[in-house]
Amino acid sequence: MLVVSEVSAGYEDFRALFDVSLSVREGETVAIVGANGAGKSTLLRAVMGQVRLHAGSVHFCGVDISEMKTYDRVKLGISLVPEGRKIFPSLTVRENLFIGSFGKRPGPWSIERVVSIFPMLDRLLNRSAAKLSGGEQQAIAIGRALLSNPRLVLLDEVSLGLAPVVVKQLYNALPAISNQGTTAIVVEQDIHQALAVSDRVYCLLEGKVSLSGEASRVSTSEITTAYFGAAV
Repeated sequence: MLVVSEVSAGYEDFRALFDVSLSVREGETVAIVGANGAGKSTLLRAVMGQVRLHAGSVHFCGVDISEMKTYDRVKLGISLVPEGRKIFPSLTVRENLFIGSFGKRPGPWSIERVVSIFPMLDRLLNRSAAKLSGGEQQAIAIGRALLSNPRLVLLDEVSLGLAPVVVKQLYNALPAISNQGTTAIVVEQDIHQALAVSDRVYCLLEGKVSLSGEASRVSTSEITTAYFGAAV
């Protein structure tokens, strides 16, 4: 479904990714792990068209999208759950979710379906999003992305700043997302959480892929070495 080939990207003169290549098959959940500053979020933004490529290419379902605008990538079926959630605090939960369906892509996701996997939102639909907890806001951000009916959803640091019990609730929804035919890339610092929900994993270190493999076959020591760049 997604092929990233030797991508280098960054912000103006700062280079954050160096010759990064990865692939994602339809129906997979792929984890991207690494420390702060490893380039994980930049990689998702490169796939989404939010940062300029210095080199390399991005193909989605056989189409070269390297120069495509972000809104055109959404129309093709890619959606991003950004780090920090980025909900609209002046709107209600229902209105925040509805924004995700603006492009009117056909598919299985509706507000009712989102509430079925995030039941915490059911009684909150008419409440101001600004008054909700971090976990509830993260559920809104994921639901908003799903309502665009994406073929591929990019989840950036789902667990950031949230209590472990809330993180568990959010990650418990991932199988339901996959069961609807949605492929997922999960960026995460929590290695154990990422491996538990993923088919394959890529580790980034200083903007380069330091490890890739099947999540069930990668050992903790291999991840540690790839994560920090030295045997521990």
